[in-house]
Amino acid sequence: MDDKTNEKRTQIASRLRLAREAAGLTQGQVAKKLGLHRPTVSEIEAGRRRVSADELATMAELYGIDVGWLAEGPDQAKGESDKIILAARQLSKLKDRDLERLMDLIRMLRGSGGGDEPE
Repeated sequence: MDDKTNEKRTQIASRLRLAREAAGLTQGQVAKKLGLHRPTVSEIEAGRRRVSADELATMAELYGIDVGWLAEGPDQAKGESDKIILAARQLSKLKDRDLERLMDLIRMLRGSGGGDEPE
């Protein structure tokens, strides 16, 4: 396997792991839904096993994300941006009250006191 192929597989593997974690699923749960063994999912997420197009599509559906993001990643974004995009997708699913509570927690953690950010 050449370096470019290996890098691509590693990127897909990383996005698969992030997406699974953001969806709140274990490797075992994913394996069961895909009809695979848990170590197989682990191998895919580690980039040691190639993921088929069908598996990728099923995982995207299971995680509630776009298969294009899994395969290609976000436009002009890398690394930490992937985590931010997944977090935003999960945040959009929260009820308004829960989202406001989370924003309060973020303000507290940042030490902002909650008064200097626009609502």
